[in-house]
Amino acid sequence: MNTAPNESNPGGLSNRSTPKKLLPPDEFPCPIAKTKRGSPVFCFSGWTLLLASVGISLFCGCAKKKVNPPAPPEVLVITVTPTNVPVFQEWIGTLDGFINAQIRAQVTGYLLTQNYLEGTQVKKGDLLFQIDPGPFQAALDQVEAKLTQDKAQLGKTQLDVKRYTPLAKEQAISQQQLDDAIQANLVADGQIKADEAALRTARLNLGFTRITSPIDGLAGVALGQTGDLVGQSGSVLTTVSTIDPIKVYFQASEQSYLTFWRRFAAAPEKSGAELPLELILSEGSVYTEKGKFFLADRQVNPTTGTLQIAGVFSNADYLLRPGQYGRVRAQTQTKTNALVVPQRAVTQLQGAYQVILVDNQNKAHIQPVKVGVQTGSHWVIESGLKPGDRVVVEGLQKAKEGGGVNPRPFTGQTNSPPAP
Repeated sequence: MNTAPNESNPGGLSNRSTPKKLLPPDEFPCPIAKTKRGSPVFCFSGWTLLLASVGISLFCGCAKKKVNPPAPPEVLVITVTPTNVPVFQEWIGTLDGFINAQIRAQVTGYLLTQNYLEGTQVKKGDLLFQIDPGPFQAALDQVEAKLTQDKAQLGKTQLDVKRYTPLAKEQAISQQQLDDAIQANLVADGQIKADEAALRTARLNLGFTRITSPIDGLAGVALGQTGDLVGQSGSVLTTVSTIDPIKVYFQASEQSYLTFWRRFAAAPEKSGAELPLELILSEGSVYTEKGKFFLADRQVNPTTGTLQIAGVFSNADYLLRPGQYGRVRAQTQTKTNALVVPQRAVTQLQGAYQVILVDNQNKAHIQPVKVGVQTGSHWVIESGLKPGDRVVVEGLQKAKEGGGVNPRPFTGQTNSPPAP
């Protein structure tokens, strides 16, 4: 242990016993000091205060920075303008042959042959079935023989009348004999007429053994088979239908019928036959040929309140067949100066309809409307809109009542609805 006195240790005392001098709290290098009583005291240097003030200034500057409001949402709008709108109506239709001939046997007999190919075109007079003609040929021969006998008897009675007439004048025979001869001649003449009628019947019956098509058309499936016993009281053997042109029947409401009738009655130069019809097939395609009005039933069905109407369509390629279903569409009227909007612009809430309008300050407002007929993908608006109104078509969810919007013109479709 070095205890010699020197400049750093003048008394020559040990370093372990030399007391250390305490610095005052304001000179203590640590930010935490203790008082004489032992309580901690925080002390800050000048650099610490400077840094703290700079941080507070930066924090205050960020808090006071101005935040820009969000841009208004963009919506697509159309400007409502009056236009002439064709009003179309649709009905469910059933196709049927223009003529449907049910083929039945007119005489009783056994089917010998089927002489046509099912599902093919046949002409008027073509043989469809052949019934055994043997019994009918025998009946015809018998009638012809009877006619020959009766003609011979008629010849005898005519000779008797011719011979008895002068004899009766000379009173060579009684008048009674002449009268009997005259009556016998009349009976023989009547029998000849009966035989001739029976002969015609026998010939007809023999002809009926050949079952032929009464019309040109498409022959259906054969319901009678070879060997069947058929007759007048039997079932249908097959059906032949004329399908070019083909008819379509549909039920129109009384209101639709009145609207249609007034439209054409107001123009005498027009008639129902000029009303073009469109046929929409079951898979949704539109038939290429236009149809026309054919007939309307004589009365309105009191139970359903509908009137049966028939139209006709050309069917040269036989695409349409009886029994098919489709939708018949026709223009029943034209609304002038109507206001129309796309269906997507109209929302329904609890049975009420409404649209969203954009005013001159680009504020959105909910507007109740009354819708009319539907034409294509548009609604005809009966009330609630006026010409020049801007209606939101896309972006309805973004527009809030009284909120600002950024309107852009809707270019997806025109304001005027296209004809279906």
